[in-house]
Amino acid sequence: MIETIVFDVGETITRDDRYWASWADWLDIPRHTLSALVGAVVARGQDNAEALRLVRPGIDVAAEYQARDAAGRGEDLDESDLYDDVRPALTALRRLGIRVVIAGNQTPRAGQLLRSLDLPADLIVTSGEWGVAKPQPTFFERVIEVAQTVPEATLYVGDHPANDVFPAKAAGLRTAHLRRGPWGCLWADDPEVVAQADWRVDSLTQLTGIVGA
Repeated sequence: MIETIVFDVGETITRDDRYWASWADWLDIPRHTLSALVGAVVARGQDNAEALRLVRPGIDVAAEYQARDAAGRGEDLDESDLYDDVRPALTALRRLGIRVVIAGNQTPRAGQLLRSLDLPADLIVTSGEWGVAKPQPTFFERVIEVAQTVPEATLYVGDHPANDVFPAKAAGLRTAHLRRGPWGCLWADDPEVVAQADWRVDSLTQLTGIVGA
């Protein structure tokens, strides 16, 4: 029985359109160019940040975040960045008595912005706030801590096989792969994803059927 559901953020809770557009604008390249490069690194199974390194070899991504903030062009999130099924799904899950946690690979600033949206979640936290990122096992140890239940009663939901499904499964959690975004769509039918994911879903609203079964 699932008692807690933990959600990834990018391309699970939020759309990444504006995120990548802002990076393209900051690096002064066409948005289509960076979008295509993101697709290329996804197809190779590389980290998304490799797209930035293809544009600017040797880029210090953390330093660029700071430079963007200093220039008043830092991260931004609002209601328009949420997928349409987020509020209905999270609200329905909480009504069923499920503890809802959002925990992904984002900066502390992203955590603040997400919490300002007043989402129907019991906890919202980011890797930047924890000081450890997916797919490191320590991240999922923290997930288990905040889930407030045993690993086998905790479901981790995400689009990214290498960052979400595989390490969560290795930590003893149940897993749901979401067919959403570049990673979610391209890798949805990969044999290892099919084998490792306990469930595969196309919408977050399908999760109510899982926990209610």
